[in-house]
Order: sequence, then C-alpha cells, then structure tokens
Amino acid sequence: MYSNPQRRSDKLTQRLRIEAGRWLRELREKRGLTQREVARRVGAEYYTFVSQLENGRGRIPPDGYLLWAEALGVQPREFVQGLMYYYDPVTYQIIFGPKPQSRSKKALDRKKRL
Repeated sequence: MYSNPQRRSDKLTQRLRIEAGRWLRELREKRGLTQREVARRVGAEYYTFVSQLENGRGRIPPDGYLLWAEALGVQPREFVQGLMYYYDPVTYQIIFGPKPQSRSKKALDRKKRL
C-alpha cells in the first residue's frame, strides 16, 4: 500500500525529510552560506526556518523552489528534481528512473527498500 509522502508521522517520510535536510545543508555549505544568509535570500523571516528544514522538520513550499534554487546556486530543474527524490520518491522514480550513482550509497540503499 502506498503511503502519502506528505504525512509527517510516517517513518519513511521522516527519514526522507532528514535526508532532504542533509542535502540542503550540503548545498548551503558548498556555497559558503550561513543559515541566516539563506533565510535572507529566500525571504524567510527567521533563520530557524532553514534550521528546521535542514533537520528534517518541514518542506520547502513549491512556490519557493525558484528562490531556494537561486539562493543555493543550483539550476532550478536540478533543485526541484533533487527535492522530488526526497519529497515524492514514487513520482521521481516514474519520471526519472533509478537515482543516479552520484548520490550517497545510503540514499541508494534506502531507495531499494521503497
């Protein structure tokens, strides 16, 4: 049975959000940005919003994807594709197939369990 990836109580959803947060943190750190700088660039009132996302306690709203991609120096298509892998892995796999080898082994192992 398919579990809605939006439900926070689902264990898989929680793991995916934590992985998404790690990915976002990696992107931010590669750019040499602080959480405060990212919050300012995306128009978030508090930098703690960035912290919450990086700790797997939320999702970037779709209407913010372009701002976040620009703030993190990532092409929008690449950024949304990356988020989709974590936020909606079933749709990701249907559209893009298996995740590329460039992702971490842990993420690949997790996908095999889906």
